[in-house]
Amino acid sequence: MSAVPYPREKSIALLTDMLRIRRLEEKAAELYGAGKIRGFLHLYIGEEAVAAGCMPAIAAGDNVVATYREHGHALLRGVPMGAIMAEMYGKREGCSRGRGGSMHLFDAARRFYGGNAIVAGGLPLATGLALASLLKKESRVTVCFFGEGAVAEGAFHESMNLAQLWKLPVAFFCENNLYAMGTALARSESQTDLCIKAAAFGMATLKVDGMDVVATHDAATKACAHVRSGAGPMFVEFQTYRFRAHSMFDPDLYRDKKEIEEWKKRGPIHTFSARLKAQDHLSEAQFLDIDARVMREVDEAAALAEAGTWEPVEDLTRDVYTT
Repeated sequence: MSAVPYPREKSIALLTDMLRIRRLEEKAAELYGAGKIRGFLHLYIGEEAVAAGCMPAIAAGDNVVATYREHGHALLRGVPMGAIMAEMYGKREGCSRGRGGSMHLFDAARRFYGGNAIVAGGLPLATGLALASLLKKESRVTVCFFGEGAVAEGAFHESMNLAQLWKLPVAFFCENNLYAMGTALARSESQTDLCIKAAAFGMATLKVDGMDVVATHDAATKACAHVRSGAGPMFVEFQTYRFRAHSMFDPDLYRDKKEIEEWKKRGPIHTFSARLKAQDHLSEAQFLDIDARVMREVDEAAALAEAGTWEPVEDLTRDVYTT
């Protein structure tokens, strides 16, 4: 068990971020079961180390584009937990005024541009944002999160090609959880080394243990520095695993239950907290105190969403444009 190379304050912040994501997602699952949240719901449980490690490496002025499994990214980008929960409820207090739901979290002020329901849909958007930054001569990185299923889409190859061709300031962060919806990577991709696909475009690549928040943070820091230096785009593959089904509608029959249990042994929260305890940066009492504070935040967010207001029927056509 390797020591965590960060000061205690930074280490506790990373642990807290992972716990905030985990408890938010667990509460969302509970509320979905109670019929409070409807539609599609994709949980990030098991993958917390990626968002927790990456977000502190991304500057406030940078752009972030995410997928439909984006609650954790939005939360750590600074979107209030209450606004996220209210959006999942479909209430006006949500970050997208209740119109987007779980898959379309958005916050322009924080430069968080989705939440995109289409597989690989965020890749062209990120490429366009990066092109705009280049043309404006801005010192701004665009970070695009996507799953390995997006690698099979044409939009991935088009975006990677243009990003490298034009040396755009974009970091492509692939969250490889091995199952694009319900299909194992080896059943859909003849080349399962995703870094090789990115390298085919001449792009710098990096493969990372996505269950280790130290590894993810170091990799994200390196990637953002590479892109910000003007060296062009970079592709990072975070090898991770979701402990829950693809969505709340998914019976999850395509994975061996033993495989899930084996991955849970590498769970990012308990392995990281164990490392911190081993070097006397954390006690069990301190862990429980952090968790209790996080649970209070989650309960307050749920209460805000529950007390929120529905958009009136009269606003149904608001922001709808025709030609």
